[in-house]
Amino acid sequence: MKKRATSHTGGPTASSDDQQASSATRPRKRRRGLWATILLVAHLLGIYSSFDALMSTRTSQGAIAWILSLNTLPVLSVPAYWIFGRDKFEGYSIARAEIDELSQEHQDALRKLVEPYVREVTEAGSGGFAGLKLAEMPFLGSNAVELLIDGEATFDSIFAGIDEAEDYVLVQFYIVHDDELGRALKERLLAKAAEGVPVYFLYDEIGTRGLEDYWKELTDAGVSVTPFNTTRGPSNRFQLNFRNHRKIVVVDGKTGWVGGHNVGDEYMGRDPEFPNWRDTHMKLTGPAVLELQLSFLEDWRWATDDLVELSWQPVPAEEGDATVLILPTGPADRLETCSLMYQQAIHSAKERIWIASPYFVPDDGVISALHLAALRGVDVRIIIPEISDNFLVYYSAYAFVGELLESGIEIYRYQPGFMHQKVFLVDDILGGVGTANFDNRSFRLNFEVTALVSDEQFVEDMEAMFEADMEKSERMAVVQLEAKPIWFRALSRLCYLAAPVQ
Repeated sequence: MKKRATSHTGGPTASSDDQQASSATRPRKRRRGLWATILLVAHLLGIYSSFDALMSTRTSQGAIAWILSLNTLPVLSVPAYWIFGRDKFEGYSIARAEIDELSQEHQDALRKLVEPYVREVTEAGSGGFAGLKLAEMPFLGSNAVELLIDGEATFDSIFAGIDEAEDYVLVQFYIVHDDELGRALKERLLAKAAEGVPVYFLYDEIGTRGLEDYWKELTDAGVSVTPFNTTRGPSNRFQLNFRNHRKIVVVDGKTGWVGGHNVGDEYMGRDPEFPNWRDTHMKLTGPAVLELQLSFLEDWRWATDDLVELSWQPVPAEEGDATVLILPTGPADRLETCSLMYQQAIHSAKERIWIASPYFVPDDGVISALHLAALRGVDVRIIIPEISDNFLVYYSAYAFVGELLESGIEIYRYQPGFMHQKVFLVDDILGGVGTANFDNRSFRLNFEVTALVSDEQFVEDMEAMFEADMEKSERMAVVQLEAKPIWFRALSRLCYLAAPVQ
């Protein structure tokens, strides 16, 4: 039998085995202590975040879901909440107020300058849009508008406009690629900069990444380039779920472009995965261009703290008398402006509301508005893509389209390729072309912009465009949904649960 060691004083001493066991236990105790500290901090942050969720989450269901998860799984839920849980963009509204404060006289002068072109609701045929006061500026007349279908027509028009610029060029896109189309845009901007024309380029740093050499070449030539800086400011470090999704080009304050196209070869139909890209843009000439310019200026002010010198003298179009309102929307708005815009469009429709959107995941308020429109006899038609670049959105649509079909709403799936346009048509009086999708992200998380146009010829052009797209689409039927397997329907419901962050 092994004898127990004793000290020289006669007392027992620890054996080598005991010493080794003790030394092995200490790291485990330290690790347990570290984990206990982490869990304690996580629970404290969970409690703090729960209070924030209670006070700021939009719906009671969302608040309950966040509070439960923040207190049961705080290690995972706390970072998720501060990235995905916020639906208000902190700081931007302050920057917007500073613009007004710094240039109040300028703003007042601008409103007086455009006053001769302001149109009343009855003149605009806007179905009550102006009465909502969702926009900073009113409907303005004396504009020329042109519907641009697909990439070739869009960028031919934009490039021709940039080539004619004399005073300045404003460019804003969500996605920019360093490919054939991206380089064509860059070469034109470099040429303008070489002529001494100021060029300002604003992009979203989440949508556009890895273009350091591209931006350097532009900045070295004198082009002012900046990301939107979503995470700018100490309270915004985790605002990774917000995007500036706007696509705007303005030349000399006289001509502007807005719509669904970004800058990339896929938008020209050159992507083998999406060879038949379907998109819509529009060209605008006249006083309403200043409203596009104002939207750009506010974004630029947030991103850079600078106010650039631009022309604010309205110039009426030589031909055309379209009435136009530019409506910027985003998470810095006091109200959910984008969702309200779509709901107002649906509620104001007396004969028809036609909608085309690549990402169709509406919220309960919009779904109810669609049901009510169909039940009162309005012709409601919706075009969505058969081929999607987002499987969550693709499957989510199947979670609720059945009830829309049962209300008499016609839903078409565009067949030839990916449809990316964001357009709508109200009766025979109003057309909308812009950047906003029909989903929660555009309604609450993205900065978007939409042109609302009242013009007989423009509406006729949009009607013809819709009809051509519907001819290339397959109309959905309830029996098609009923034939889907149970796993497909379950997956669609699961994907719909992710709608708030899609």
